[in-house]
Amino acid sequence: MAQSKHLGGRRIEPQRIVGGMTVTELVDGTFQAYNAARLREACQLLTRKMLDEDVTVGLTMTGALTPAGLGMSALIPLIEAGFVDWIISTGANLYHDAHFGIGLELKQGNPHTSDIILREEEVVRIYDIFFDYSVLLDTDAFFRQVITAPEFQRPMSTAEFHYLCGKYVAAREEELGQGRKSLLAAAYEYGVPIYTSSPGDSSIGMNVAAKALQGNRLVFDVNADVNETAAIVLDAKRREGKSAIWILGGGSPKNFALQTEPQIQEVMGIDERGHDYFLQVTDARPDTGGLSGATPAEAVSWGKVDPDRLPDAVVCYLDSTVALPIIAAYALDNHAPRTPKRLYHRRDEMMQRIIDEYEASERNEAAQEAARHNSDTTLARDR
Repeated sequence: MAQSKHLGGRRIEPQRIVGGMTVTELVDGTFQAYNAARLREACQLLTRKMLDEDVTVGLTMTGALTPAGLGMSALIPLIEAGFVDWIISTGANLYHDAHFGIGLELKQGNPHTSDIILREEEVVRIYDIFFDYSVLLDTDAFFRQVITAPEFQRPMSTAEFHYLCGKYVAAREEELGQGRKSLLAAAYEYGVPIYTSSPGDSSIGMNVAAKALQGNRLVFDVNADVNETAAIVLDAKRREGKSAIWILGGGSPKNFALQTEPQIQEVMGIDERGHDYFLQVTDARPDTGGLSGATPAEAVSWGKVDPDRLPDAVVCYLDSTVALPIIAAYALDNHAPRTPKRLYHRRDEMMQRIIDEYEASERNEAAQEAARHNSDTTLARDR
């Protein structure tokens, strides 16, 4: 009998693990099956395809990643290497990121410590991350002071808000002489727009809401966020490039990134096919409803992912705090830095492109009305 086509995979014959192995040798040589193999595929998808110069990489973040130091250890190096072009994050990740930027301390702790005792001693716990209650108060005070500046007294997208905040965090880092510790500051320096899909759902949003009661005029423009993120994806495609989405966790940031394609296709009626590359690290499951946006195959039915690109989709069911450092180290070890796209500074240009295509679309009610008017005028003239 002829050998089955399903036996064409690589032979499982890993390298022996020895001292001094590089991350590349470990991943390529020993991650052979199960989610270790999916992690290997994730590393290779990112470095061999997603980091091509013509690919625009959007990263989404949920879970308490920045309090664990992953902003400093992994995300800032990725931004500095030009490997991340735009971000959608929970507000909490950005709030806790600011602690480091303004010189506050978070400590390793024991997750089994009594929370009653911790409360009595004014210690706040994020699983095994401990910090003094004053860290929250000092960070709140920082944001409240920042948003009283004249430049914040108007509606703005969350990308503009985070860019302006990043400027102030970067200035504080410089004053402290501590080097780059804040993701917000790094994104400001490299022009990486950061969006928050639910800006009221964090301590940053809480402070903005409190200041509004005192007459502060800052308002988050969620419509701008929806349109700007869609414009980023459309621009990537129209410049004869590709769009890649790298998802850490799931939740609202994941859906907000993936809905850019339905916004373009379904709502605006613009011809498009979906994201080209899909990489997700998650510990959720689709059958319980906890895997927001579900699998890349399911996302095809919504137009979120190009069906022809499904082989370029990897889902790794693993804790992001384990996967992210490995993927980042592998990418930095195997791919030369890219020229930063600095998309924040191109927002107006990208918005004009999507506005022009929407105005020309048959889905545009104004265009439909103009077409009907022209048709009626022509009929009247013919009579």
